[in-house]
Amino acid sequence: MNKPLQKLFIPSIALLASMTISSFIMAATPEQEITNARQESQIWTTYALSPYLRANDIKVSVVDGKATLTGTVEEAVNKDLATAIAMGVNGIKDVDNKIDVRADYQPTKSERRYGDQMDDLAISSTIKSKLLWSKYTNSQSIKVNTLDGKVTLEGNAETEEAKKLAGRLAKDTRGVRAVENKLVINKTPGITGMAKASTKEVGDVISDSWITTKVKSTLLYSSNVKGSDIEVTTNAGVVTLSGKLDTGVERALAVELAENVRGVKSVQAKTLTN
Repeated sequence: MNKPLQKLFIPSIALLASMTISSFIMAATPEQEITNARQESQIWTTYALSPYLRANDIKVSVVDGKATLTGTVEEAVNKDLATAIAMGVNGIKDVDNKIDVRADYQPTKSERRYGDQMDDLAISSTIKSKLLWSKYTNSQSIKVNTLDGKVTLEGNAETEEAKKLAGRLAKDTRGVRAVENKLVINKTPGITGMAKASTKEVGDVISDSWITTKVKSTLLYSSNVKGSDIEVTTNAGVVTLSGKLDTGVERALAVELAENVRGVKSVQAKTLTN
């Protein structure tokens, strides 16, 4: 090989080798790619479930512990929230927040978003639980469907009172915007009566702790009662409510909700004031 070609060839080989080594170093390992994808998914899912961020156009990219955020939001506080959420994910060391803030930004309303679907599923699940815990309704005879906060009840109820109660339990659930009660009165033995018989048969084995837990949950799920302000204790099926509420209507509803739970023999509310 002549010397001019040799002088040109050797640096070229060195440059090619350097580029190859650099590319090898820069390429993420399969394990790192999995970690990046997991962190991206965790951040995005949290955004999708957040009532403040779900409607915004936000994209997430993670490389080696650094999250890059792009998109548009209406307020600076939402941009800050996006950063805080990303930094809260395990393994995220830095956040490059490139999100634009535009006061006139209008999110596109196309298909239903993930967060909205999860809200509807949570509402349906909560209502089904309340119906299951009730001593007057049979959840197996009632179908609950929720779309954008509107609940539809379908199935059977033994009495008009049971139908109305199911409607009230649904309407008094956080996130519910409207209730369409399509329950049909069916007095055939085995509907609500089966639930009552079952309650009577297992009444002796329903523990006070179970009753307390379900009463607390029912109150916390209520959109019209400050369940967190109410203390609940149970002794031999007798539930005691104590605390302070804003109005007498709220107090009366709290008592009604507690009385509705299976296994509750009576409710003492002398120490629940307003």
